[in-house]
Amino acid sequence: MTVQETPYPVVSRMVDIFGDWLKHRRELRGMRQMDAANFGRIAGELRMSSADLEALVRQGPHATDELPKMLTALGIDQDDLARSEPLVLRDMERVCALCSQKRRCDRDLAAGTSAAHYQEYCANAPTIDGLGPANQ
Repeated sequence: MTVQETPYPVVSRMVDIFGDWLKHRRELRGMRQMDAANFGRIAGELRMSSADLEALVRQGPHATDELPKMLTALGIDQDDLARSEPLVLRDMERVCALCSQKRRCDRDLAAGTSAAHYQEYCANAPTIDGLGPANQ
């Protein structure tokens, strides 16, 4: 007879969050230890400024979690967009990562009201609107 483990989803979630936090702290420490020339070279290869790259790293690995959800809510296929406009999608990811309206976005996504309200706060709204019906 085997003992069946009782799942503790809250504890598991907290362990995952703490693990992500530790990983992010290591990434930040690695970024700080990198010399400016190498950091600038990496930023240049990504076609962004060192300041933008540093800001993106500080946001952590889940900084763009809202974007795929928003695109889906608006009827935009992210895979099609990645194939047809990869640089546009990458810029949208950068804008999303640096967004200061994440709570509002998350609330609208959870409530299913994103399509009605995203233009009020989403910094990607002009890009989304410019995609046109072919990508929506």
